[in-house]
Amino acid sequence: MARSATRQPLVTVTPEGLYCPQGDFHIDAWRPVSRTLITHAHGDHARWGSQQYLGTQPSRGLLRKRLGADADITTLDYGECLTIGGVTVSFHPAGHVLGSAQIRLEYKDEVWVVSGDYKRDADPTCQPFEVVPCDTFITEATFGLPIYRWDDTRRVAEEVLRWWDANREAGRASVLFCYALGKAQRLLAELARVTDREVFVHGATHALVELYREAGVPMLPTRPVSEAEKGTSYAGALVLAPPSAAGSTWMRRFGEHETGFASGWMRVRGNRRRRGYDRGFVLSDHADWPGLLRTAKETGASRVLATHGSSDTLSRYLRENLGIDAAPLATPFEGEAED
Repeated sequence: MARSATRQPLVTVTPEGLYCPQGDFHIDAWRPVSRTLITHAHGDHARWGSQQYLGTQPSRGLLRKRLGADADITTLDYGECLTIGGVTVSFHPAGHVLGSAQIRLEYKDEVWVVSGDYKRDADPTCQPFEVVPCDTFITEATFGLPIYRWDDTRRVAEEVLRWWDANREAGRASVLFCYALGKAQRLLAELARVTDREVFVHGATHALVELYREAGVPMLPTRPVSEAEKGTSYAGALVLAPPSAAGSTWMRRFGEHETGFASGWMRVRGNRRRRGYDRGFVLSDHADWPGLLRTAKETGASRVLATHGSSDTLSRYLRENLGIDAAPLATPFEGEAED
């Protein structure tokens, strides 16, 4: 692999999104375009309105749910190659959510990798991250500060179970807020290792849980809150809901309850207090600080471009401490949004 300083970059930023001029396609376009490659099915990466979409086979169901029945979606298996305008593209596991991928671009003797969102921690709901050697690595930097370091996920699941048990003894419901795609399913899979109890889920979460089940992901049994009989007591129950449900009239049915939030942002205790949650559980589907540094080194990339999050801090550290030519790359991707 080699990179020429005079050669046109394989990926540039346009008003429509990340763009590969040699292949005439976009990646995770944030405005409608003729063709966009999709790293994963979160809404800030898979946006409605483009003419053609190319994603991974494992993400097909999620992309269909996100983009609608009429969207033109083509998929590839992980590692399968397709040549578009002279650029060879392939998708490789990112370990973020079901079907998530890094996108590898090869043109002549140069290789770029666009990471999308990724994590290095084990996750029973998706394929683990694959290191893809490259010349230029476009990395996320959602948690690109040294304070962000993740605990073992099994330990987090045990903490959630202890909280749930304490609330059961007190006759309270446990309402745990978590993102409907990825985080909820990961919690259900991790909790399945330590209990077999049924969990209530918000309607927005339920539809996505069912897609994970169809993909063969083992999780705790769930029941949509909407299907519970009128007058159901939720005392002692665990309920998973998206953060948008907090403070809504939907919450009134649970009676006495405690709230929790599962997110990487809970590493900073002030975030829990500011948002008014009773408990915070540190669980993220993004790479932590050591994971970001480890990945930048393991790719062997001579240049790293960091998008969203603490991209300035990460870039500076890579330059000053690891000798990597690194710089921030401005995009509207949200990473793990606080809301």
